[in-house]
Amino acid sequence: MDAIRKTSSTADQSLRSIWNRIADRLGLIVGDSLLVLVARLAIAAIFLMSGRTKVSGFLTVTPSTYELFRTEYSLPLITPELAAHLATYSEHLFPLLLVLGLFSRLSALALLGMTLVIQVFVYPDAWPTHLSWAGLLLLIVARGGGAVSLDRPLGIK
Repeated sequence: MDAIRKTSSTADQSLRSIWNRIADRLGLIVGDSLLVLVARLAIAAIFLMSGRTKVSGFLTVTPSTYELFRTEYSLPLITPELAAHLATYSEHLFPLLLVLGLFSRLSALALLGMTLVIQVFVYPDAWPTHLSWAGLLLLIVARGGGAVSLDRPLGIK
């Protein structure tokens, strides 16, 4: 019986050792810079596509956007018109900065704040979506823009 346990234990250790070597190599291949780059591009696309639905032309806020902020996106303590402008311009500026990797942490924090407002005041039942956004944004906040960013050559952490 002990021989069987030793053989099983040795096989488990061997498989664990193989897996750990594979995991270490994957970690080296992927790395933080690639993770942050993918996170920056993914979350930027989400917010920029939302921002583009709120404008016509370059950055002209549409009448339907104002109506949306009067009804469905109504926020406390801020007028619908101001909220429409702030949200629309934020959904253009911060994603652009994330794509460039410029002021990455600040941009991610701004979009994280926006996500929190959307979660609390607009769509409280959409927490799975907002949690996935927060996960991407928190990675950027924690790690910065990464090696493939304008932050790096400018010495911005």
